[in-house]
Amino acid sequence: MAGSRILLRMPNSENLHLGHDGERYPDAFYVRTGETRFSSTLHCQGAWQPGEQHLSAAAGLVLAEVERRLPSDKLVSRVSFDVLGVIHSGSFTIDVRVLRPGRSIELIEASMCHGDQISIQARIWRLMASDTAQVQGAEWTPLPPPDALPPLMFSRIWDGGFIASLEARQGADARPGRGQSWLRTPYPLVHGEIDPPVAGFLKLIDAANGLVVRANPNEVFFANVDLTIHFTREPEAGWVGFDTRVSFGPTGLGETFSVLSDIHGPVGTAAQSLTVRIRDQ
Repeated sequence: MAGSRILLRMPNSENLHLGHDGERYPDAFYVRTGETRFSSTLHCQGAWQPGEQHLSAAAGLVLAEVERRLPSDKLVSRVSFDVLGVIHSGSFTIDVRVLRPGRSIELIEASMCHGDQISIQARIWRLMASDTAQVQGAEWTPLPPPDALPPLMFSRIWDGGFIASLEARQGADARPGRGQSWLRTPYPLVHGEIDPPVAGFLKLIDAANGLVVRANPNEVFFANVDLTIHFTREPEAGWVGFDTRVSFGPTGLGETFSVLSDIHGPVGTAAQSLTVRIRDQ
């Protein structure tokens, strides 16, 4: 799905993605229309409904605004996103506030708001950096590099502009519910702006739930209601690696769990709580 780098005009309705009417739109997920206000483009369109944003891009933008408005030498340790309703396309604002200030530990809250409705509530722990190289270690197996895995035609599985914006690779041994994958995108979060370091990595993570689907999404609905990420070091944006496991329970609950990597190795984990429903029941 190709866009254009030249058009910044808002659509006729503030409730629709830029580009919804066939006009050209920027090669970015969002356009800034004010200090705290944005409009979505078709590049961030969700996979379940055409008139919504994909949580992956939206989560990246929420964290980007935290990094932009509250710069710090502390490191992002955990980011959690709760989805409180449909992440509507069109115009919205992002609010940021400090819940727990501190010289070594701080907690920040951020919200994506569509008028009076909050669609995403995020909390971010940032911790003081220190030199722990002499005791570093992890029990995660490094992924093969991206060029060692074959291309994945992600848009054959999922609809939506966000999925179409991605370059994907996946191990030939991937199976329903288990696999290793890499994703990247050429598009920044905001037109004309450089992604903040962690947000530029995080903007792809929620796609994990669609990488090794356990069931056909036309037959089973398994959207995630949250996204929780823990980092053990600051990631480098670019390729994002996923070693993913998807589990469905017997009573409508599920989880997608991934060990995350950048090109230098594992950087942390991501978990997504799933609401699993068999369609037409």
